[in-house]
Amino acid sequence: MIELIEGNFDNPEVNELLKKHFVELRAASPEGSAHVLDIHGLKISSIKFWSLWEDKKLIGCGALKFLEKGHGEFKSIRVHDNYRKKGNGIKIIKHLIEEAKKLDIKRLSIETGAGKFFKPARKLFKECDFKECKPFAHYKEDINSMYFTRLIDTNLK
Repeated sequence: MIELIEGNFDNPEVNELLKKHFVELRAASPEGSAHVLDIHGLKISSIKFWSLWEDKKLIGCGALKFLEKGHGEFKSIRVHDNYRKKGNGIKIIKHLIEEAKKLDIKRLSIETGAGKFFKPARKLFKECDFKECKPFAHYKEDINSMYFTRLIDTNLK
């Protein structure tokens, strides 16, 4: 059974996972093209953050940033290293989509890197029915970034 915990930044496991995520993505992104948020950046009021636990073990995390009405952006989706390549990325995204539905989000978008390091993330987003799109919100055209979006049906439970 998967448990979602909102916030939970002070949990040492969550804190470590987010720090690792930040360091790795900063290192993999060319200067000026890194859009990863640190823990402080995830604590702003326009973002909701969840950690996902299965049998009391942290499997990953993700956040939803509110853009304009009905439009949200996924941020900081991360699968714990011990749970990669086991279908947990899809589990995390499905749970985040369910949370987005509760918040009346109708469109979800994601920015990720265009380089080889980000290939697994792009594959995951496509598997979850995200389609490539033009830059959204504050993003600009950038050869180092790719953008994805999808509509979600908030009437489905």
